[in-house]
Amino acid sequence: MSLRITHQSVTELARFGGRARRVCVAMVLAAASGLVACNSLLDVTNPASVPADALSDPTLAPTLTAAAMQTLQCGVMQYDASTGMLAGEYWSGNGFVDNHPWEWRGIVQIKQAPGSCNYGRNTTAMGFYTPLQQARFQLDDAYDRLSNFTDDQVANRADLMATMRAYAGYAYLLLGEGMCDMTVNGGPKITRDSSVEIAVSRFSDAITQATAVGDQSILNMALDGRARAYLDLKKLPEAAADAQKVPAGFVRNAEFTDGGTANRENRFYNLTIRNNYLTVPPAYQNLTVNGVAGNIPDPRVTLVNTGKMSNDGVTPWWQQQKYVKQLAGSPIPIASWNEAQLIYAEAVGGQAGLDAINAVRTANGVPTLAGPAPTGQAYTDLILEERRRQLFSEGQRYGDMLRYNLPFQSGVNRKGQTYSDMTCTPLPDVETQNNPNLQ
Repeated sequence: MSLRITHQSVTELARFGGRARRVCVAMVLAAASGLVACNSLLDVTNPASVPADALSDPTLAPTLTAAAMQTLQCGVMQYDASTGMLAGEYWSGNGFVDNHPWEWRGIVQIKQAPGSCNYGRNTTAMGFYTPLQQARFQLDDAYDRLSNFTDDQVANRADLMATMRAYAGYAYLLLGEGMCDMTVNGGPKITRDSSVEIAVSRFSDAITQATAVGDQSILNMALDGRARAYLDLKKLPEAAADAQKVPAGFVRNAEFTDGGTANRENRFYNLTIRNNYLTVPPAYQNLTVNGVAGNIPDPRVTLVNTGKMSNDGVTPWWQQQKYVKQLAGSPIPIASWNEAQLIYAEAVGGQAGLDAINAVRTANGVPTLAGPAPTGQAYTDLILEERRRQLFSEGQRYGDMLRYNLPFQSGVNRKGQTYSDMTCTPLPDVETQNNPNLQ
């Protein structure tokens, strides 16, 4: 689907979190500015200026849903990049104060950085809370509006509703995985598990609705998302059952466009290649696997050593190569068969789990592992390493570290900065200082 929105009307849409923090029509629609790829759901046109009461106009439904999807894609991008730094997938190669604290996990600085989708190509700012909260609200709001329309008023209404539920599931899921606490619509604190439980509910709706309309892509996206949520909740049989239903080769991407507006571009490309801002640290450099003729480079984590220093003058500049084929238009997986198989492997263990690991390895050109399957901690170590490599730069490592209480980087880094003891991400100041339920 392609959509171009250019107007900047400002009309209050809702309150969520903090004080009267406003989600405006201008923001909703401007989020879809540029070419928005939404997997051929609908073609819609610019509705021009939109007064508040027009939000209940069914002719605006396709535009509002497309804009909500784009906000989620921005949120995914911000989450993947920000948590990639928190988890040690990336180091800061610059001295900008809105970037390097995400490497050493500066609590004060991170609480002041809720994130935004309003950034330029050369922006170094991180943060994922606000983009995902905006996406969560917009997707739920679009769903509720679609519920009040009829099929005659909105073409493909049922399919759009399934899509809104699947994408909303990911907004709640990522917030639940990354935050220490959550709030919804300015309400009181809820636990991380409570946010993930809401994600399960959204995914379940999407599964039912996508099945009814025969949308296999949204169905598979929701199955993978619910499997991931069940894994977070330690509901292993349920996670395995959902993951096993995702077909081989499936992937649902966050879509980007090279040369469009900055928030429609892949920030990994811009941060690591177009701009010398982030580098891949030693923990991911020169990874190998055991092939027939001995150790060979692991194709899941391909890097380029530029032989140069990053902008800070002390950090070697290693570039990721996962998102380069389409430059800043390279897509980023939101859900995939690769992930589903690794969820299944973690949930079931044993030979069935090893077989699933080997299926993913084969599909990605990696030599298989010989049996028998390891047990206990050895198996846990294996699956976490497989996930670390296969899902590199996909926003998964941070959640894995929190789920298993894995050690974060500590001590003093190469620039004399001391790593904090922060693990999960605290609520930002904009929430804690303005939400009356948190006073």
